[in-house]
Formats: sequence, structure tokens, C-alpha cells
Amino acid sequence: MKINFKQLNEFSKEFKKLSKKYKTLNRDLETFKKNIVFVDLNANKNFSILYQNKNLEIIKARFFCRYLRGKTLRIIYSYHYNLKIIEFIEIYFKGDKENEDRKRINNYLREFNL
Repeated sequence: MKINFKQLNEFSKEFKKLSKKYKTLNRDLETFKKNIVFVDLNANKNFSILYQNKNLEIIKARFFCRYLRGKTLRIIYSYHYNLKIIEFIEIYFKGDKENEDRKRINNYLREFNL
């Protein structure tokens, strides 16, 4: 199954900033992309569904960073079933921020009239 990946501008900025700090982040994201397709969301405690309808899921995942040697980063992404697109919405260090940006997620959903 071929999946296309996209990212919001805000995600790109956050990722660029974090990748300067955590040198393995670019390779870690590529690994995440390869493995994400095979994840059973219901059976994996590292993933939680924040929003779901018949066309779209928004998922929060623990993101493994080799530089940090752990799952202290969080990544929020959407999966569009019918379009076969995963779009990265937010990435953050758990120590800097407690929770995801709900306002950004709501704005993202509004784009799709949800």
C-alpha cells in the first residue's frame, strides 16, 4: 500500500527546530514513516486516536528518538483513508509541553468541515 506523506507548515517549523537539537530526528522520522503503515492502533499503547470518522483519523503517538534514547517526543498526525495520505500536524518534546495543541487540531478539522 502506497501512502503519501505531507506536513503542516507549523509541523515543519517545529521539526526543523527540534532536528537541530536532536541529530537523529530526520532518520527517526523516516523509520517512523516506514513502520506507521503496519501499526495496529488498537493493540499498541504507543498510539492513541484523538479523533475518528469514516474518512479520517487523528492520532497521537509516542515518537522514538534515538538521540534521546526514548519515547519522550510526541507526534500528532492525520490519516485520510480514502486518499491514502498521512499528514503530520504537530511534534513536541514531552518535557516542554504537556499536551497536544487542541486549537491546531480543531483548525485542521475545520478545513475538512468536521
